[in-house]
Amino acid sequence: MAQAVLGMPTPTRPVWKRVDVGSGGVGVAERDALGTTARLAVWPPQSLSRVLGAVDAELARLDLEASRFRQDSEISRIHRAGGGIHRVSEGLAEAIRVALAAASWTGGLVDPTVGGALLSLGYDRDFAEIGPGRATALPVPAPVPGWQAVGLDGRILHLPDGIWLDLGATAKGLGSDRAAAAAFAAAGSGGVLVSLGGDIAVAGEAPVNGWPLWVADEHLPSSRSQTAAQLVRLATGALATSSITCRRWQRAGQLMHHIVDPRTGLPASGPWRTASVAAASCAEANAASTGAIVAGEQAVAWLAAEGLPARLVAHDGAVRLIGGWPAADDGRLEAPHDSRLLARSRTDRGRRWA
Repeated sequence: MAQAVLGMPTPTRPVWKRVDVGSGGVGVAERDALGTTARLAVWPPQSLSRVLGAVDAELARLDLEASRFRQDSEISRIHRAGGGIHRVSEGLAEAIRVALAAASWTGGLVDPTVGGALLSLGYDRDFAEIGPGRATALPVPAPVPGWQAVGLDGRILHLPDGIWLDLGATAKGLGSDRAAAAAFAAAGSGGVLVSLGGDIAVAGEAPVNGWPLWVADEHLPSSRSQTAAQLVRLATGALATSSITCRRWQRAGQLMHHIVDPRTGLPASGPWRTASVAAASCAEANAASTGAIVAGEQAVAWLAAEGLPARLVAHDGAVRLIGGWPAADDGRLEAPHDSRLLARSRTDRGRRWA
């Protein structure tokens, strides 16, 4: 990782820890990363040691590009510089381009200009550092500035004054996609799975019957019932879960969460506590699961129209399955082969967003 800015200690690279999953055919390791847990699974297991460095490099790159919680990240330096024209790295340009494509694809339900709203709600530092609830009143509901105000022409970013970007709805998924591709390239054969806080991308050949994955509500009692958790098997593509049951804090006596409705600037208040979506890429699955939480009841029709298998869990624990999501435990989850989101972002690579 790059050196920290003056006055800050040089961060220590987290250490991977081997995980025993009860199968000698798969090698698994995990470590802290990007404010969550990164898990890497590979087969054959002897590939594990040589792919750890490739995943480390991708996670460190994304952190230095897009973390708004690091003083020395590229996006933090842009925010400190204020509105205007900025030349950004190819990596950050890709992350912003994917975020803008997601905003366009979801009709603005996922919007990278929610950064200011998150700051005003108190999510202004790494989540682990947020203290007890604040007594100050909540901000007045108001739409966020809107993704259409941001311009991106290749690597030239046009950022109006007063806009703070937050790429959380797509960047973690993009990080899983990048890391899985890099890990498979380093492995050279077999298959790999990368999970960043449950946002999962796979590459290469899956184990027989697919990668077994538990899909669950985070930080809720895990009885492994149909409501609390379900085992599915993913052979290709990606899976992402967004939930309002994690990353919560108190503000003016009210419980806040990190998924902001761009139409109000406040935490989304729809019927779903958790949304899990399978897609061709993790960036797309990440955007769709976040968009589903914000969309509320309209999410069902939108996900079905997009052909995305999804599992929505309501506040009362009722489960809604959409688009071919398997009803039975240990069912095969078939992700779409084509990513509409990434196709859109590549098509618009040379076009100015604005």
